[in-house]
Amino acid sequence: MARQYFGTDGIRGRVGEGAITPDFMLRLGYAAGKVFGQMASGKRPSILIGKDTRVSGYMFEAALEAGLINAGVDVGLLGPMPTPAIAYLTRTFHAQAGIVISASHNPYQDNGIKFFSASGSKLPDQVEHDIEAALELPMTTAANLGKAWRSDDAASRYIEFCKASTPWGFSLDGMNIVLDCANGATYHIAPKVFRELGAEVTAIGVSPDGLNINLECGSTKPQRLQQAVLEREADLGIAFDGDGDRVLFVDHNGELVDGDQLLFLIALHRQQFLGGCNGVVGTQMSNYGFELAMQERKIPFLRAKVGDRYVLEMMQANGWTLGGESSGHLICADATTTGDGIIAALQVLRSLTDFGEPLHQLKGRMKMLPQHMINVHLAHRDGVLDHTDVAAAVADAERALAGRGRVLLRPSGTEPLIRVMVEGENQPQVEELAAEIAAVVERIGNS
Repeated sequence: MARQYFGTDGIRGRVGEGAITPDFMLRLGYAAGKVFGQMASGKRPSILIGKDTRVSGYMFEAALEAGLINAGVDVGLLGPMPTPAIAYLTRTFHAQAGIVISASHNPYQDNGIKFFSASGSKLPDQVEHDIEAALELPMTTAANLGKAWRSDDAASRYIEFCKASTPWGFSLDGMNIVLDCANGATYHIAPKVFRELGAEVTAIGVSPDGLNINLECGSTKPQRLQQAVLEREADLGIAFDGDGDRVLFVDHNGELVDGDQLLFLIALHRQQFLGGCNGVVGTQMSNYGFELAMQERKIPFLRAKVGDRYVLEMMQANGWTLGGESSGHLICADATTTGDGIIAALQVLRSLTDFGEPLHQLKGRMKMLPQHMINVHLAHRDGVLDHTDVAAAVADAERALAGRGRVLLRPSGTEPLIRVMVEGENQPQVEELAAEIAAVVERIGNS
């Protein structure tokens, strides 16, 4: 059966369009209830529902709840909670599944659904296929209707879980931090975690109104955080996205520190203080400087396709516990089962405290290479990447880079364009080579 609804990151779209409607959510709840009910091995099934702070979450929470109850499933309502918190709490409450209502870093007009299995990991493809098939079933009321309950201690449980990801006695005493919670799901969680570990915390983006999630704030818009760090003369700033599974840092100079740099700091700390780092997974978009830094330290490094699902699959295939994306979606699999912004941030802070160096200084151990990308809009993409002229242009660029850079041509999954990216040690050269390749791609794709 072709995948009709589920993408690599659940179901997502503009509210009221496509699958993102209350009617669909009602049917999805019923379908999921039927599938997980069959997997419950005779015991009464239960499923948790959490959400971020966007206004449509109330509507979709009610629709999913009704569908699940109609299928005979008990429902635990957790309220606004970070996506990784649902993964953890699904395991903690021994539920059959967890559901997150969120569109992550997207604006409030969007929303989506993500499922976690009983183990707190993403659903196997077959289970997603089964749910899609069950969407075609007529809805009938179960003889034994489910019941709903609301957790009063979900937030405190998750806060303690985050703090427990650091060693006993770990302290942030004396550290001045600015947190940007994106007016999203971490607004009532993250400040408590860092304050309870001893940091002096200034929190921004902690006044959600249902419409301002990710609005000029958070990891996708860090300018406000950069300004706040400078104004408060803070040691650093930390930005989360709307559902709390991504994190970026800002150093005391107001400079942004992206996911590749944060991943480097965690890997470096593991190698020097925790007995070694057996390998790291990045993506096709990870900075080439990160790859060179791993080579220099003899830490194995592999690139997965863009998407945390692919990063995690490659980590598991190699038995590694560290991976992530430059966007700040970092996975520390020895601490939790999915990307978690708060836990990743704590791993970075642990690196800083153990090395005894400020963020600006420690990040300088890795040289980020200049990167230039051009989006080439085309009339068609058929055969463009395999064309001999395009291959020749790429080969010429790679010879010019002389093993100290790379070229990546990546078709968009949603638009008729090809992204041309070149990395190297010299910014003007990188821009020139990217422009030369893009011109060839444009000529072939529009001929």
